[in-house]
Amino acid sequence: MNRRSLALALFAASFSFSAVAANFSCPDLASTVQVNACPTEEELRFTYNGYCSDNAKAYANQTDSCIRYEDYRQMKNTARWESKDGEFDGYVSCDLPASEFKALKATSLKVVQQGKLTKLVCTYPKGINFTYRTKSACKLLDEKACAANAANCKASCD
Repeated sequence: MNRRSLALALFAASFSFSAVAANFSCPDLASTVQVNACPTEEELRFTYNGYCSDNAKAYANQTDSCIRYEDYRQMKNTARWESKDGEFDGYVSCDLPASEFKALKATSLKVVQQGKLTKLVCTYPKGINFTYRTKSACKLLDEKACAANAANCKASCD
């Protein structure tokens, strides 16, 4: 085998090994970082007035959160957080103290198909979800382990 053929064979072999599956588990919230700032009360009131005064939304019955300012504030008073590696992200209420949020432990990991997108959704108490999105196929490695304890739950994505 000449050098050119050997180089080509090694190059082709490197591609066959690059398609290794990646394993994921729910992130430890203690190591998550806040990506954007919480909105101020002034910003929330300003956007409430703009969003809820849009006639098109009213005619399309899309103003459920506009009945009371408190409902709108609960929906919009959030900040985006992500895992230390940046793979998972989620929105967390700004009313929840960071120390309380960071102490929460995952309760489940699910694989959700949404069109061509696959999502790994980690659920935590207080309605918090952290999600990893990919176009790869994913599956839970051991569904019984996941059902018993989310801390033992892992998913594999091609």
